[in-house]
Amino acid sequence: MSTFVVIGGDAAGMSAASKAKRDDPDLDVVVFEKGEWVSYGACGLPYYIKGEIQTLEELVSVTPEEFREERDIDLRTGHEVVAIDPEKRTVTAEHDDGEVTVEYDDLLIATGAEAVVPSIDGRDREGVYTLGSMTEGKELREFVARSREDGPLEQPDRGPACHFLESCEGAVGLVGGGYIGVEMAEALAENDFEVHLFQRGDRILKGFSEATSEAVREHIESKDVAVYLNSEVEAFEGAAQRAAEESSGDEPRDGDEEIEAIVTADGERIEVEMALLGTGVRPRTDLADEAGVELGPTGAIATDEYRETNLPDVYAAGDCAEAEHVVTGDPAYVPLALTANRHGRAVGQTVSGTPTEGGGIAGTAAVKAFDVEAARTGILDHDEAMEAGFDPVTETIDAKSRAGYYPEGGTVKVTLTADRDTERVLGASLVSEYGEGAVHRSHAVVGAVTEGVTVAELANYDLAYAPPFNTTWDPILTAAKVLGGEL
Repeated sequence: MSTFVVIGGDAAGMSAASKAKRDDPDLDVVVFEKGEWVSYGACGLPYYIKGEIQTLEELVSVTPEEFREERDIDLRTGHEVVAIDPEKRTVTAEHDDGEVTVEYDDLLIATGAEAVVPSIDGRDREGVYTLGSMTEGKELREFVARSREDGPLEQPDRGPACHFLESCEGAVGLVGGGYIGVEMAEALAENDFEVHLFQRGDRILKGFSEATSEAVREHIESKDVAVYLNSEVEAFEGAAQRAAEESSGDEPRDGDEEIEAIVTADGERIEVEMALLGTGVRPRTDLADEAGVELGPTGAIATDEYRETNLPDVYAAGDCAEAEHVVTGDPAYVPLALTANRHGRAVGQTVSGTPTEGGGIAGTAAVKAFDVEAARTGILDHDEAMEAGFDPVTETIDAKSRAGYYPEGGTVKVTLTADRDTERVLGASLVSEYGEGAVHRSHAVVGAVTEGVTVAELANYDLAYAPPFNTTWDPILTAAKVLGGEL
């Protein structure tokens, strides 16, 4: 009997294990997971913290018991893999009762990603969080619950000046204006916290178009979220630290006290009772690197189209691995849930006897911020496009989301980018009121980007029309016509 060993029990790992066992019931499938949770939706954690989702268990797709009893998978939680020996073809894991070594015929490394923790003074203080696991989500939910034991916090007058008060009761700080920062701004503001969002660059949601980023920023600011652009966080200050500095005494160690304030490089000091680091993630590759698995130019694990690494019968998938971008053809690192599930499933098919390519990635993503939704796909940044050999041209349009005579509806802002020479569609970014279709409309552009169609071809897409859903000329078609005119 052959043995398929999987390191990591989340999206890629459990998709691979399930598919392999389903296609080859005689295959011995062993999964090592260092934590207690498997197959869970980490993307749902902001909504759990907000209170829209009541329990962590609701984020779990399949329980450990179901994997073991119904799918006949040897799932070993609480087992941290500490070594891979490609010559002996073994994996060694540590657990509470000691150590175990298992031989493999095929191996999947699905170790995921970890939060980037920048070198900010005081980052180890109590009250400074990251959000990359179920445990961290639980801790943040408990923080919100503690703060609301006596009901919603009484908020100060939220006029324009409140954003710049030195002290606001119930204030929290979010460092990083990406997906986590934006989603957690909503989660915390809806729980009556005064939210301060610090972004080192000149706009939030850097991977989206400038027009989309600006629209989202304006909207969250209208919800009383204070956004600080070009703002480098220098320190998480504690009360004892400030007292020590004032008295010229010894500064306490970072972990000795709770956070009291966020201090920026330009001298701004905002008092907060909690800070969340949402400054991105990086692939967990130490284990693979030590075993001789090659890393790619992105810093993630390099694989071929079947997710196989440089080591025979050793695969990598999910947030620890890179993949080919459908526009540039170059390796890219875009850690998202669908990619992990898709590539994991492909590995499962491959090791069970049907070699399957995982497919490329377009960097497609979506985000909700209070009452707006945004989506992006492909290549939007002009510098990135030029590095890949394109001559990018971009147009942004506003169009109605539904027929003008229909009693509901809003506006969809579409940014579309193409190559001037070939007129190939390179990417798009969309934003609209929540429910007005920015995210679902982006799917048409995903197809165009993936298939390499031209702007003229996109303008001729036969998209569905009915007054409750869109105008006769869908905003995507309108954007393509406008960009086609520019080309």
